[in-house]
Amino acid sequence: MTTPLAAKIAREYGTPAAVIDMDKVERNIARIQAACEAVGVANRPHIKTHKSPLLAKMQIAAGAKGITCQKLGEAEVMADAGIDDILISYNLIGEEKMARLAALQAKAGMTVAADNPTVIAGLPQAAKLSGRKLAVVVECDTGRKRAGVETPTEAVALARQIAGLEGLSFAGFMLYPTETGWTEAQTFYDEALAGVRAHGLDAAMVSTGGSPNLKNLGKLRGATEHRPGTYIYNDRMQVAAGVADWEDCALSIYATVVSRAAPDRGILDAGSKTLTSDAGGGLDGFGLILEHPEARIARFAEEHGFLDLTRSNTRPNVGDVVRIVPNHVCVVVNMMDEVVMVRGDEIIDVLPVAARGKLR
Repeated sequence: MTTPLAAKIAREYGTPAAVIDMDKVERNIARIQAACEAVGVANRPHIKTHKSPLLAKMQIAAGAKGITCQKLGEAEVMADAGIDDILISYNLIGEEKMARLAALQAKAGMTVAADNPTVIAGLPQAAKLSGRKLAVVVECDTGRKRAGVETPTEAVALARQIAGLEGLSFAGFMLYPTETGWTEAQTFYDEALAGVRAHGLDAAMVSTGGSPNLKNLGKLRGATEHRPGTYIYNDRMQVAAGVADWEDCALSIYATVVSRAAPDRGILDAGSKTLTSDAGGGLDGFGLILEHPEARIARFAEEHGFLDLTRSNTRPNVGDVVRIVPNHVCVVVNMMDEVVMVRGDEIIDVLPVAARGKLR
């Protein structure tokens, strides 16, 4: 069954289309801002989910302390829109990036993360070119085994290197604990903090992340801010993590059933180029179809979503437009040039995904 809004979107924009419910977006922004304030932690949302200056400014207007970006290209888009408190939570290497970072420093307050001496050694070039001191946080691995130093001793050594270089200032620590590893993260942080204080330094900024850890918000004693990103839209992964309900999922993909060649299968016009092949950490299928929750999007071709209807009590017809909550919304948004904004059953605008594809 096709809803009136789905029919209107298919008629005016075609499918597949990414659609955001602005009432839910605003509720999500307000809910997490209130949760941060309740535990005395600043909210520094990660814009990698929405990649939109308009939505970033809505988050700031609601009380967020600046934003987080993963790449320079994202930060450039946000700074050009007038946002002036930006953390880049990623190692930056090379002369080309230092020149761009310096240009950003000239127009916005910047903080960058680093987890090794090579990265830190290159950062004074950006500070010199901009004529402004550059704040640097040490990224710490507290269990995810991604980027980040693995021991407090290494964190202290990097903090001392930062403090000893002209143009740089040691700002503090950045952590992304696992959902169950906050006790270990506390031990790591306490040792690192004692270590830097022994050398006359302090950690004014202690940043934790991300949306799956919203249930642990405020658990790290000494944390000054949190970096959630996905919460503005939410997705199947956040529902599975227990930090969102289906009613909190603000973005859905509207797709059309284009084939029903057999009773127990069908084809959507949304494939891996729309919904992504991210399995979401072991979720069943590649999205939840709201009209047919027992149906499975079992596999993909680039432009085909293969439906397995064997468990579904209701089955769509060819031509039906369905709404899909994706597994991992951040990757979905990065494949879109624009999203359709709605309230209730009304289309209100089209929002460009301004920082789409900014991979460097």
